[in-house]
Amino acid sequence: MPAVDKPLEELQKYLGISPCPKDFDAFWDKSLAEQRATDPAVELIPSTTIQLKNTETFDLFFTGVGGSRVYAKYLRPKNSPDPHPAILAFHGYSGSGGEWQDYLSFVSEGYSVAVMDCRGQGGRSEDLGSVKGTTLRGHIMRGMDDSPEKLLFRQIFLDTAQLFRVVSSFDEVDETRIGSFGGSQGGALSVVCAALEPRIKRCVSLYPFLSDYKRVWEMGLDKNAYDDMRYYFMRFDPLHEREEEIFNRLGYIDIQNLAARIKAEVLMCLTLADDICPPSTQFATFNKIQSPKIGKIYPDYGHQTPPGFMDQMFNFFTKL
Repeated sequence: MPAVDKPLEELQKYLGISPCPKDFDAFWDKSLAEQRATDPAVELIPSTTIQLKNTETFDLFFTGVGGSRVYAKYLRPKNSPDPHPAILAFHGYSGSGGEWQDYLSFVSEGYSVAVMDCRGQGGRSEDLGSVKGTTLRGHIMRGMDDSPEKLLFRQIFLDTAQLFRVVSSFDEVDETRIGSFGGSQGGALSVVCAALEPRIKRCVSLYPFLSDYKRVWEMGLDKNAYDDMRYYFMRFDPLHEREEEIFNRLGYIDIQNLAARIKAEVLMCLTLADDICPPSTQFATFNKIQSPKIGKIYPDYGHQTPPGFMDQMFNFFTKL
């Protein structure tokens, strides 16, 4: 096994080192109440980007907490019996929901699919949040010098639950047969969606991001996707005098702290040569999931999708 992290036998028992704030559950219960009180003001507009014989495509807009309009691609089969299952898909950090054709395999099997663009990243979703402090580097630290309610990833996490609320309300969708899916940041948001919305039935996550921040820093991997952590410490806390406070605040948006809330069945891709989302941070989340789960371990793979896993994912979702 590549020597990126701990030995496998230790990884399989590892539960993370980042703190969990004492009011974590109350924080998220209050946050979810805010999300549920936010009128999504749904717009579903037929897309002119692509025209297909057997699939209807729509530009979906809804309002998330703080008033930002969030965009998602929405695809549904033209002739599938209703109600049918749906997949909520999430993209990697800084990107977007990608191409319509990426999701046609699901639609061909009778699923609707909603692919959310994260606020302020590479897609069409708005980020209206105004916060104190720096906004120069990345989204992890956005809002660090404000209240925890201003953390940008709090809002993005809540957008995943709002997406479920919107899609589950559609007449063609069976709200008891909805799954979540994504890799890296998308893998984190798939976990988050299942944690914040217990009606998610099945969850697939590949090498999830946004887990066990202190472990990332301890390993010296606060670079690449995590580089805004390094920037923040260098510019605003060079002596690490606020280190305990900062990692405690990051605990509100650490997916390992949400994992125990999951009720869904989970399939996770765990890559042991990953130096972007280190294996220990992946296992910190996986090991805290208490619902039925399957972990597929790939010793030689880094931050990349191993061959055969997407077929396993597809088979897993056929049981929705």
